[in-house]
Amino acid sequence: MLSRTIIAHALPFECDDGARALRYTAAMNDAVDCVLGQHAGRSGWLGELSLGYERRGGRTVLYRRIHHGPLVVQKPLYPEGDAVCQNIVVHPPAGIVGGDRLGLDVTVDAGAQAQLTTPGATKWYRSAGAVAEQRLGFALGSNALLEWLPQESIVFDGAIAELGMRVVLRGDAVFMGWEIVCLGRRHAGEAFRRGRMRQEIVVVRDGARQWIERSVIAGDAPLLNARVGLNGEPVFGTFLAAAPQVPDLLIAACREVGCEDGEVAVTRLPGLLVARYRGASAEAARQYFATLWGRARPALTGREAVTPRIWNT
Repeated sequence: MLSRTIIAHALPFECDDGARALRYTAAMNDAVDCVLGQHAGRSGWLGELSLGYERRGGRTVLYRRIHHGPLVVQKPLYPEGDAVCQNIVVHPPAGIVGGDRLGLDVTVDAGAQAQLTTPGATKWYRSAGAVAEQRLGFALGSNALLEWLPQESIVFDGAIAELGMRVVLRGDAVFMGWEIVCLGRRHAGEAFRRGRMRQEIVVVRDGARQWIERSVIAGDAPLLNARVGLNGEPVFGTFLAAAPQVPDLLIAACREVGCEDGEVAVTRLPGLLVARYRGASAEAARQYFATLWGRARPALTGREAVTPRIWNT
């Protein structure tokens, strides 16, 4: 299995804001390509995590926690009382290489409320040809709540990544979550010139599809610079809030939220609020979505938003 850490010398350069950063040289890239080529034929890591939540009295408990490989959760937390169970999903290798397959399966039974977040960005490393996969499967019972609030995915130049998320809701269940993608390591002066990223998001309620989106972005593809695509920006993201009803006042409140670093938009479909970000900053995207979440949560669940502590560490 390819080592997750490659130590080499990099050249410092000045960022636009005057900060010092690292530029990866051609020789370094060639060395990494050589190592990747030697390991291209080997199978990657399989990480699977299955979580189940149920309501016992006034408390949501994690009654099922099964994992295989490098994908785990820390102990349940209750920062806002017994009703909402919070877990931090941890991938100890901290990066995903070609051939790796990660799967997260979450069931939230009727009346239970769960929140999942991550401690840091997910890094998708360059591949010599093998596909790296992440599959998220969320199933919610009636009157259940699930919040998926991860930090961003950084797709390195040359990565071959497939990200899939499927949300299945019953009755009046509520789901809120986002996905943020950064193409290339912006602070290292790296653009997404090689590789491919495929993404799929599906939302189903009571057997009927409410939302389905599939996208494929190849390195140096025209879509990266087209105005109908990313318009030359390296970061994009989607925020979704699925509920039986999305009030007019909530849509209006979310459309009032601005973002200084990037373009944003909010729209509504039956039972679904959709917001977009396109810009140069994963931090700005996360802050924008967190602000929307702060307005959507009380409107859709009656609970004020409590920021996960892990975001501040």
